[in-house]
This record gives sequence, C-alpha cells and structure tokens, in this order.
Amino acid sequence: MEILRYILTAIFIADCLALVVLVLMQEGKSAGLGAISGSSDTYWGKNKGRSREANLVRLTKILAVLFIVLAAVLNIKRF
Repeated sequence: MEILRYILTAIFIADCLALVVLVLMQEGKSAGLGAISGSSDTYWGKNKGRSREANLVRLTKILAVLFIVLAAVLNIKRF
C-alpha cells in the first residue's frame, strides 16, 4: 500500500507542476475585452474548439479535476 501512495504522490507533484505551466501559458482575460465593442474575433467565435487557447483551457480543467481527486485520495487516513 505504501508503494501506491508514493506513486500517487509522484503523479500529484507532476500534476501540480503541469498545472502551473499551463496556467502561465494562457493569455490574460483582458485580451478579450474587444468583444464588448462588438469585435467578431472573440473566444466564442467559430473556431473556439480548435484554438490553442481552447485546448489549454480544456487541459487545465482536466488537470484541476485530477488535482482535486488526488488531493482527496492522498488525504485518506487509511490509505
């Protein structure tokens, strides 16, 4: 059981580092303020699902859920 805890801890640390890198790679939300004035080139445009920013956001959400799950599992006292 101790080996599994070490493996999950290593995955948790890798997840933390990847999450930090992904958040730093994303553009600031102030870049999207052109949508207020009616600009057609917004995040919600035609190619929102295929853009690099959309992929970063999707991967960030997946890693955040993994972070929460691993944190909960590693906090179980019997594990």
